[in-house]
Amino acid sequence: MKIKIAVFGRDELLTRFDDYIHKHDDVEVIPFNYKDAKQAVELIEKSFMCDVNLFLESLPYLYAKNKIKKKRLPVVQVPFDEYMILTSFYHVKNTYNQQLNRLSIDVLDNRYVKEVLTDLELRDSDIYTYNYGVDEPVDLDLIVNFHKKLYEEGKVDYILTSLYEVDIKLKALGIPSYCMVTPKINIDKAIERAKSITTLNKSKSAQIISGYVRIKNWDLLVKENGLEATEELQQKLNQILIKFGEKTFASILPSSDNQYVIFGTRGVLDHITNHFRDFPLLQEIEAAVSTPVEIGFGLGLTAKQAEDHARLAIEACSTTTNSSCYIVNDRQETIGPLGVKKHFDTSRLYQALIHKARLNNELSYNFIDFVKLRNNEPFSSHDIANYYQVTKRSAERTVNKLLSGEVIKVVGEEKPYVKGRPRKLFQINM
Repeated sequence: MKIKIAVFGRDELLTRFDDYIHKHDDVEVIPFNYKDAKQAVELIEKSFMCDVNLFLESLPYLYAKNKIKKKRLPVVQVPFDEYMILTSFYHVKNTYNQQLNRLSIDVLDNRYVKEVLTDLELRDSDIYTYNYGVDEPVDLDLIVNFHKKLYEEGKVDYILTSLYEVDIKLKALGIPSYCMVTPKINIDKAIERAKSITTLNKSKSAQIISGYVRIKNWDLLVKENGLEATEELQQKLNQILIKFGEKTFASILPSSDNQYVIFGTRGVLDHITNHFRDFPLLQEIEAAVSTPVEIGFGLGLTAKQAEDHARLAIEACSTTTNSSCYIVNDRQETIGPLGVKKHFDTSRLYQALIHKARLNNELSYNFIDFVKLRNNEPFSSHDIANYYQVTKRSAERTVNKLLSGEVIKVVGEEKPYVKGRPRKLFQINM
């Protein structure tokens, strides 16, 4: 089955993209063209039948970013990196006969400009950079005025912009402006990344979730309150689980040992991963029955594997006298207890991410959200790849930065259920 990629771009970009996609027989492109980048906010609503969204320009993605994050949509941007800057410098020098000095440039991330200038041994005192990746929201007038002021003050001879809209505005003001060129290799990278994300998501959705739910100390409750009163509690539990099953598209089955069995797939998995810190199912059941309950979820690629892991998870609940919920995932890692917040200093972590790991603002905030979402549980590079919707290699680069800056530490290894090298598990180092 072909991977469906929703591609967002202007007509000329989509035409160019179409020339590159032909060699990918496993991909079907659904084009979403716009004349105004802000239209991407509405267009993203229409791509729900696609496996992944690919943006050919940065501005429409930035406009739609909040909606994308809210809906947790899989998305890929054509990389804005040193290749794009080098290719654009080449065109400016060889096609337009401009010298690589006395210019201003706007970019999504100024790190790559600094790297290229260092490699080419160019003085950055003659090149002025506007980093719009830190603006929230992006203001085109600010970018245009930045370039316009430098040009009118005689500090630059021309502008190199990464934004089509800025190029149009500058040309209308009579200011020499050139739009950056996206190299073919960057488009190829984006296509491969989109395919990797889709494969990863489909693998995730193929997982089976099994769960056990039971009232703690059943025999003791029957002895103290009587069978009829205890069975009334069981009926309340049953009603709550039926609603949970409808919400998460899971099957709820009673078993002979006074507990319930849950079978589900993606719906249950999404619910669990979105509620590491505040597991509402546990809170709702405990409030209804006014006695401790135990919930154990198991993940696996087969029903048997998921069921075995669910048994391990509910056994972990016996270590406490209170209500608790644990998960044993497909790599036999025990995660939990869910719904119990593990506090950490977000301000201190942010400073470490910026100054020690040298991550940018967006990556730093995303990593803090990742730690919060997982309730500060140990994680692998595979978990980061899943959360950020990036390739394994990209996730490993992030992990290496975090390790080099001593922001995280190794706390163990996962226990794989298939052959292969065990992946390391990490946790924040504070």
